[in-house]
Amino acid sequence: MGSCLVQQSVTGYSFAVVGAVTEALRHPHNGEVTTGDTDGLTIRPATPDDVPEIVAMIRELAEYERALHEVIATEEHLERTLFADVPAVFGHVAVAADGRVAGMAVWFLNYSTWLGSHNLYLEDLFVRPDHRGSGVGRRLLQTLAAICLERGYERLEWGVLDWNESARGFYSSIGAEALTEWIPYRVSGQALARLAEHG
Repeated sequence: MGSCLVQQSVTGYSFAVVGAVTEALRHPHNGEVTTGDTDGLTIRPATPDDVPEIVAMIRELAEYERALHEVIATEEHLERTLFADVPAVFGHVAVAADGRVAGMAVWFLNYSTWLGSHNLYLEDLFVRPDHRGSGVGRRLLQTLAAICLERGYERLEWGVLDWNESARGFYSSIGAEALTEWIPYRVSGQALARLAEHG
């Protein structure tokens, strides 16, 4: 994936891949996708056994993004959200031929009122340093794009920090558009409590 193709939906640029797709399916954790390459890389839906590795990669990603101190997610949080009876967030992992987890993608659905369609929003994409440059990130994105086509999601969207030039260059190379006219906003902590109480 080149140097550090990681992202988190915080500040910076938003990217989108848009395409006309087919009727939506209803099962977010369908199947396992195994690449045909001789390196034996497997992209598959995350399982509860993957949670410790996913949490570790979340922390590795946050450290790269200079925000490790902001991470409060635990294995319990991930177990509860990724594997709820009716989950609203999903994950895929890339597993190398030696069985080690090489990368992850954590995603959820958002919605476009203009399109009248769900879209897939990629919250985190992370490839471990010793697997970068080998196509792991591209194959994770390819898997998510295939899910969009299969299930009728019109867009694959994500954010990237504005200083992550290597990631932005890669995303542009795969046909993603930088949505520079949009500025993300967030309300959290005490501001969220005040808004809820006083408007």
